[in-house]
Amino acid sequence: MLVLLPPSETKRFGGRQLFSLSNLSYATRLEATRERVRDALIAVSRDEQSAVKALKLGVKNRDLREHNLQLETSGASAAIERYTGVLYDALDVESLTDLEREWVHQHVAIQSALFGLCSASDEIPAYRLSASSRLPEIGSALAKLWAPAHAGLLDGRPYVLDLRSKDYAALAPVKDLGASSNDFLEVVTRDGSGAVRALNHFNKAAKGDLVRRLALSSPSIGNREQLLDWALEHDLELTIGDDPHTLRLTTTQGAPAVSR
Repeated sequence: MLVLLPPSETKRFGGRQLFSLSNLSYATRLEATRERVRDALIAVSRDEQSAVKALKLGVKNRDLREHNLQLETSGASAAIERYTGVLYDALDVESLTDLEREWVHQHVAIQSALFGLCSASDEIPAYRLSASSRLPEIGSALAKLWAPAHAGLLDGRPYVLDLRSKDYAALAPVKDLGASSNDFLEVVTRDGSGAVRALNHFNKAAKGDLVRRLALSSPSIGNREQLLDWALEHDLELTIGDDPHTLRLTTTQGAPAVSR
């Protein structure tokens, strides 16, 4: 199984390693597109006003464009450690043991707007670019560039669980990645009356909690049925959704997960 995560707008800065595009996973297939997006990002970041518009920067964070000009010198760290925010706080990878973290490295990938699909262990620098950004040198939505580059990328993977948001899923549509089977995860909450509705803010926390639970048990999962069995054993309410390729994780309001 491979779990696909979205990145986060917020990131840790610095890192102990030097960054190189050629060291990232899937380099054979993605490096040319990575170079094109990187060069376009650097170009727009050189001018403050252009960067503010293209990267949707405000008064308080416009200095983030400087990270785009220091990609090779600012330091690199594992992608799973680079991103912060609600999902990554719930995952809390730094508290995992070496064996649990190794499960994450082997079974989790992150969809970056700058680097495309990255393994959790790929060393990347801090940057500012989101899936909805428009880079003048590219002249179109990033999805139009990234989607064909990712086609067939996961050919041979038995099962993919997609936890990405819609904007990031569009960069590499899961149906085109080539895995034998896939599911999209939706998160809903059940209130005190038993009514179920879509979860907003806690959606990310529930996804991070799910990946953490997987890491803690480090299971060998190769299809949907095995994932559902695992969830049942770990008191998670994970069921088949209305769409044939959707799984539904039900939580209680304000809590990451519930028992059956």
